[in-house]
Amino acid sequence: MTIQCIDMRHRIAVVGSGPGGLTFARVLHRHGHAVTVLERDPGPDARPPGGTLDLHEGLGQLALDKAGLLAEFEALSRPEGQAMRILDTDGTVLRDWRPRTDDRANPEIDRRQLRDLLLAPLDVQWGRRVTQVVPGQQEGTQVHFADGRQETFDLVVGADGAWSRTRPAVSPVAPHYTGVTSVETSLDDVDTRHPDLARLIGDGSVAAYGVNRSLVAQRNNGGHVKVYAKFRAPLDWHTNLDPADAEAVRASLLALFDGWAAPILDLLRHGTAFVHRPLYALPVSHTWTHVPGVTLLGDAAHLMPPLGAGANLAMLEGAELAESLATAPGDPDEAVRAFEERMWARAGRWAKITTAGLERLVSPDPAEAIAQFDRVQPS
Repeated sequence: MTIQCIDMRHRIAVVGSGPGGLTFARVLHRHGHAVTVLERDPGPDARPPGGTLDLHEGLGQLALDKAGLLAEFEALSRPEGQAMRILDTDGTVLRDWRPRTDDRANPEIDRRQLRDLLLAPLDVQWGRRVTQVVPGQQEGTQVHFADGRQETFDLVVGADGAWSRTRPAVSPVAPHYTGVTSVETSLDDVDTRHPDLARLIGDGSVAAYGVNRSLVAQRNNGGHVKVYAKFRAPLDWHTNLDPADAEAVRASLLALFDGWAAPILDLLRHGTAFVHRPLYALPVSHTWTHVPGVTLLGDAAHLMPPLGAGANLAMLEGAELAESLATAPGDPDEAVRAFEERMWARAGRWAKITTAGLERLVSPDPAEAIAQFDRVQPS
């Protein structure tokens, strides 16, 4: 049964159409409240949606349940994608964990599938690049756009990621470089074109860890595989390297991972385009003094190392904030204040976990990575 306590005249906008922003909008939609979704991309397929996500039972899956989408998610997700194989750099199998057939703890779903699932009934305003959010105006919170236009809302939710244009309205803090860089590539039609690599990767992921570097390959739908090379390096490590020159990047990475087993290096040899992604994070305990008319969720609020928590947290935060607003009588500000307190406490715990996890997974001692895997998923 739909509960409608929030004043339907309240104008609410969410900046960003990632998992957190769309979950927020979808839960509000389920409660019968209109929400404006502002997205800078000109359309849903303007850029690649990224790799697969594992949605946790108590986080992302709970958010989808609040949105009434859990059954649809279960039909699309891949429980077998939870499988994880760990290799030594010489190719020796150190761990080979496979989930039970009924294990639904962290099933995988491609980002595109998740986006389409959340997006279905929503009216997203594509091509609306937000440049500034100014709270405290007479008519509410003012949103400025790159085309010079402005709109005013009673509440603006910043779900616009690491380099959020909403964040400066509540906090002067900017993300800092973690010291770890990720270079991403991909393989297509892996089962047909690279059957040996398909067997190496299995149904889920394969990872190898060396001194201050790692190589991870993760299966997506349709024979598509994402490959992530992570290593400790200065932010400007690629100064003399053209990121658009795939062969030059490939050669640089192969040199960086020199001496590793040939089947592992084939993940780089057969990769197509390479994308440079230095890893940034916000301070572990990032909070702010509450500002009426604006709040943040997801990476905009608590950017942390990408170890499986970010999208899950963003989705649950979006669902919880939407539920609180949908059942809040009168002024939604108190609901937002309470939401922020809950979010800060939970995100702070996860930020500590993921920060420590990154230290172990890209470590001077590769044994730390194995120990980290055993803590999370005993063999």
